[in-house]
Amino acid sequence: MKKRVFIAYTGGTIGMRRSADGYIPETGLDTLLAQLLPAERATELPDYVLYECSPLLDSANLHPRDWYRIATLIAAHHAEYDGFVVLHGTDTMAYTAAALSFALPGLAKPVIVTGAQIPLREMRNDAHNNLVTALLLATQAPLSEVCLYFNGRLMRGNRATKIKAEALDAFDSPNDPLLGTVGIHIEINRAALLEPQAAPLLEAPAVVDGQMALLKLFPGLSTRLLEQVLDAPLRGLILESYGIGAGPVNQPGFLDTLAAATARGVTLVAISQCREGRVDLGKYAVGSALARAGVLGGFDLTPEAAYTKLSHLLALGLAPELVRARMQTCLRGECSI
Repeated sequence: MKKRVFIAYTGGTIGMRRSADGYIPETGLDTLLAQLLPAERATELPDYVLYECSPLLDSANLHPRDWYRIATLIAAHHAEYDGFVVLHGTDTMAYTAAALSFALPGLAKPVIVTGAQIPLREMRNDAHNNLVTALLLATQAPLSEVCLYFNGRLMRGNRATKIKAEALDAFDSPNDPLLGTVGIHIEINRAALLEPQAAPLLEAPAVVDGQMALLKLFPGLSTRLLEQVLDAPLRGLILESYGIGAGPVNQPGFLDTLAAATARGVTLVAISQCREGRVDLGKYAVGSALARAGVLGGFDLTPEAAYTKLSHLLALGLAPELVRARMQTCLRGECSI
């Protein structure tokens, strides 16, 4: 019996068409796929059903609410299909892949998030190969987690990050081994795969208020600016710190502002601006000062994983101390502790 895959088409470059203003989302991808993948030529592919989200979105316009819509859609069809493919724009693809990993803790089947740098409607494109390979990966039995596939690389969804704006090898997993590579053959790194968890399939909060921010530290960052960021109705802040966890702690009022936010229940997490490596707040005195102000070390979390993990925990309505504890725990392979 042929395996079945559910495709959720959210929008993105893969299905776009040209317009006077540049590429725009376009409906009717199912018709296009029927032309490109006719049944008589697609015998090696699983059967698939394509669900077209409405409205289709450029991924730059996605909101955290959309992550949970996608997760709920997957959960609703989890029992019916052998795997899932999410077609998505590349700009925020890594955010969505990470978010889905936290929203689907009890996932027992592959979810492959993919897209393209060049639309499927163009003569020369990367869309066709990414889509066909994603369909095949979605039926790989050892996989039971959210993955991001792009240009021959299969990555854990919450470890992937976009590294190139104008190249086909747009994504990488800088701090975690690839889950697989695709060349002449599909090779899965079974030793790196997660085991299914005994957990509810779906964790989808009723309200996603977006009271989160991500602030990149830079020379000359004023305490006043930090205060303005934290004075907003904020419940969580990701600090992209220098190196292994450093910031301008000698700036008058900087540490006091962070400590006051921590006392109000704001969760502060430091990650590194470096693509490779991890935060260790105890390595230097400046990092220790951040820790004393209540800042948590974010290990080797990508910005996308750090943001979506903290956003998810806050949206669940957990108490601040529980949010802090879970930020220091690896939930779905997102960090090395």
